[in-house]
Amino acid sequence: MLIEAPALSSFPRIRHAFFTREGGASAGIYASLNGGVGSKDDPAAVAENRARMAAELGVSPDGLLSLYQIHSPEVITVEAPWTAENRPKADAMASRTPGLALAVASADCGPVLFADPHAGVIGAAHAGWKGAFPGVLEATIARMEELGATRTQIVAVLGPTIGPEAYEVGPEFVARFLDQDAGHRRFFAASERPDHAFFDLPAYILARLEATGIGEAEWLGCCTYSDDGRFFSYRRSVHRGEPDYGRLISAIAITH
Repeated sequence: MLIEAPALSSFPRIRHAFFTREGGASAGIYASLNGGVGSKDDPAAVAENRARMAAELGVSPDGLLSLYQIHSPEVITVEAPWTAENRPKADAMASRTPGLALAVASADCGPVLFADPHAGVIGAAHAGWKGAFPGVLEATIARMEELGATRTQIVAVLGPTIGPEAYEVGPEFVARFLDQDAGHRRFFAASERPDHAFFDLPAYILARLEATGIGEAEWLGCCTYSDDGRFFSYRRSVHRGEPDYGRLISAIAITH
């Protein structure tokens, strides 16, 4: 049902989980632990799934908080719960409030969980390329520092993400990255299709994290596209011609 990162598991007041698609109440293409309130799944099933996730994290169902994600570098500070209808539009959160779980939804994009266990500050970011490119990771770290975190004590873990063998992109995509920094060529590998390439999103995210000078950054090594049994994947759903897709939830909380 969930994956825990060794880099975060040793901290006594920090609870976290990278939930898989297993162990839920949804059916069909959403089977079974779909946490996406923006999906077309049965809302009652999604609510049950999210309640199970909240219980695993030791928070109340209304304490599992996710955003209206817009593929941006926007980050907010979280101090109190909100309703599903009033989700803030942003892609990252930071908090020092116990009893709230910061949750990001993903289905190929990179879910990144952050913690400075010494300061009691946590963060969570939805980092697809559209968010990572303009700086959502750096913005999350900066917001954590505003709440009292120390950069060199922050641990960041990238959860299940589309892997480099599955993420084929076109020439405009490659050009955008190379125009920003010619060194970004190291994140691309040749494709058999003319003018196309495979993009290593996990390596790009880790490089951005490592460049910030935080204490530790790692990827769990799980590819959403290639592991149908454990993970939802937007790109896989498109290739299969499915009408919608489930969302994975990755979340982190501070206990009371």
